[in-house]
Amino acid sequence: MKVIFAGLTGLVFGIGIAVSGMMNPAKVLNFFDVAGRWDASLAFVMGGALIVTALGYRLVWRRSKPVFDDQFQVPGSTRIDRKLLGGSALFGIGWGIAGFCPGAALPALGTGRWEVVLFVVAVIVGLVLRRVLDNLWPARVPQ
Repeated sequence: MKVIFAGLTGLVFGIGIAVSGMMNPAKVLNFFDVAGRWDASLAFVMGGALIVTALGYRLVWRRSKPVFDDQFQVPGSTRIDRKLLGGSALFGIGWGIAGFCPGAALPALGTGRWEVVLFVVAVIVGLVLRRVLDNLWPARVPQ
């Protein structure tokens, strides 16, 4: 049941990305082009998502546990460190260059465009490379 609802959630997300036009990298890049062909539609998509998320969290956090799990899966750390800042910067740079974020690129794979495939492959390579680097140089935990 858990997998079915996860798939349905992904489907709703993908449909939302498609309907909003966010699978089109030009639309995203135009949002970042404030001095040129600025397109504010991404701000409205994000604003709508924030409203739905805020309402959803208010409902969900009233429960003692999730419907399909034993506990809520929340990050254990609230630290703002180099890894978080570096990853955020890389994400933003990649989004600004390609016009895709991973969430929009996955539904965009259905368009069959080679640029989307190249982007998704680059994301996968980055994830694998990060895991390899973590194994080569494990984080030192202070004692």
